[in-house]
Amino acid sequence: MRRLVPALLLLFLTLHRLRLVATAPAADQFTFDGFAGANLTLDGTAAVTADGLLVLTNGTTLLKGHAFYPSPLRFRDHSFSAAYVFGIASEYADLSSPGLAFVVAQSTGVFSTALQSQYMGLANAANNGNATNHFLAVELDTVVNAEFGDMSDNHVGVNVNGLVSRAAADAGYYDDATGAFRNMSLLNRTAARVWVDFDARDSLVNVTMAPLELPKPRKPLLSVETNLSAIIGGDGEAFVGFSSSTGVVASRHYVLAWSFRMGGGPAPPLNISKLPALPVTTPKPADPSRTLIKIVLPIGSAAFVFTLAIIVLMIRRRWHKYAELKEDWEATFGPHRFSYKDLFHATKGFCDERLLGIGGFGRVYRGVLPASGVEVAVKKVSHESRQGMKEFVAEVVTIGQLRHRNLVQLLGYCRRQGELLLVYDYMPNGSLDKFLHNHQQNSLVLSWGQRLRIIRCVACSLLYLHEDWEQVVLHRDVKASNVLLDADMNGRLGDFGLARLYDHGTDPHTTHVVGTMGYLAPELGHTGRASKASDVFAFGVFMLEVACGQRPVVKDEHGDHHLLVDWVAERRRRGAVADAVDPRLRGDFAVEEASMVLKLSLLCSHPLPGARPGIRQVVQFLDGSAPLPEVSEAHLGFNLQALMRRNQVLTNTQASSSTVAGNISDVPAAR
Repeated sequence: MRRLVPALLLLFLTLHRLRLVATAPAADQFTFDGFAGANLTLDGTAAVTADGLLVLTNGTTLLKGHAFYPSPLRFRDHSFSAAYVFGIASEYADLSSPGLAFVVAQSTGVFSTALQSQYMGLANAANNGNATNHFLAVELDTVVNAEFGDMSDNHVGVNVNGLVSRAAADAGYYDDATGAFRNMSLLNRTAARVWVDFDARDSLVNVTMAPLELPKPRKPLLSVETNLSAIIGGDGEAFVGFSSSTGVVASRHYVLAWSFRMGGGPAPPLNISKLPALPVTTPKPADPSRTLIKIVLPIGSAAFVFTLAIIVLMIRRRWHKYAELKEDWEATFGPHRFSYKDLFHATKGFCDERLLGIGGFGRVYRGVLPASGVEVAVKKVSHESRQGMKEFVAEVVTIGQLRHRNLVQLLGYCRRQGELLLVYDYMPNGSLDKFLHNHQQNSLVLSWGQRLRIIRCVACSLLYLHEDWEQVVLHRDVKASNVLLDADMNGRLGDFGLARLYDHGTDPHTTHVVGTMGYLAPELGHTGRASKASDVFAFGVFMLEVACGQRPVVKDEHGDHHLLVDWVAERRRRGAVADAVDPRLRGDFAVEEASMVLKLSLLCSHPLPGARPGIRQVVQFLDGSAPLPEVSEAHLGFNLQALMRRNQVLTNTQASSSTVAGNISDVPAAR
């Protein structure tokens, strides 16, 4: 028995040691000096060329691509080091789609619902920043997105579960000899190296980059404290790889080589001499008319003349079919311009079955871009005069840079003789107007919760336009028909046909009265000058329209006009403000919320612009972060007849401008 006890103890220690050995971290590592024959999991536009180049995006716009090591690795409490060589080739020298990202993710399935463009194939508008995404990304970004707080169009960032960087820096490296910072361009069409190192002991991510010919600098570009185990979650296993996407600019994102080591120590060195060559930008296709002439030349003289005449006629007809109007000054706006041929095919020749709506300035069609399959709305706006066209196109391009989840994205434009085409994001649920004023028996009635969310969405979009973008944008025609609903019934403010830009701190340079009857602030009748306050007035009327389900100006049985704001003010005066809520809700709404919205609407619709709150205050009132002040009787002192006379004067004296401006506001929406 005495001999048995030491033997059992020895056996226990041996088994315990074996268990420790079995759970010790494996020295997982791999090296790809080019990717020919490499076993990778690819999706989207990602592919490997014959010479071993990993192509994440291939120049097709509005698409995404991913490439991951096929097996998950155990990251819990383990350090790792990665090194890779990348290259970006854009259609233009200084403009690109968003860049690419090195990713550590618990699962690759989370990227199946990710969006392209500014979301870089990592997230979408609904889940951006959610902890359930479980990924760490090191982005090389070549586009500024105000929505994500990007610092520049040439930066490196460390992101967790979304597109907002925890830390970011301009692309570059620190010179070992002098300690000076050297800038690098991500768009210079040459290969460069990046190192990503994670120290599990200090929970620190270091990102370093350098030109291809230089060794790894001693000082990292970025150092960020990161709890990788908490980010990944689960059993600590995760996938490593790359993600990229394109926007409206044709760009190509490449990875030339990649090495990785788990468990400490630097990533295995890359053999630079074995790397595949980075392709040059694809040249534009040759003129097809020369090929046609070479075919026709051998034919006999009479047949040649006849055939050539037919070919010239066909080319001329085809040219007229897709002809565009281009001028020298438009060269700087190239990235925002669509070809008419693409828009023609996208809308099936602008056929009636694709027609979404008709306005005073033209028609709106639903289209599907042939290259990417992305749905868009195309508005055809008639223009006979070239006067002011350069300034208008410049404004369209500038507004196209706006990025906010509650704005309808203006993607670009195209010009033909006597015609301007504006291209927008397509919103499947159409305009809010049809939900508020369609009183047919089986029509959908928006719940109070949906209405309040839409109001908050529009308020956030106005806050971005008025205060959060680099310039102030006055919308000048806020109304229900200019609010579109996406697939999740979120409100998006659309149609900037009336918008005017001006720098922060200056007066808007416009005295041209535009807008829609019932939404025009009273002061516009005196000054004709739009302002933030006039947008807030229109937003106040818009809130009433949403809450009450009535248009801002209605006729009674005697043919007299009445303003909705006066009707609500009268009920407020009688202490029955909640009675103004849309009766189709059948009382199914939060009384306190409804009272708050209606009182805030009256406050925003005050006759004096100085008495109206700013849009930031409005947002705070709506989200409950600030109490709504009591609306006094002075706020209810609207004079219906005086307001109607002012609006009548505007209608008579500004008939051409106000009518036309109101009609350009017909938004791209589904029928």
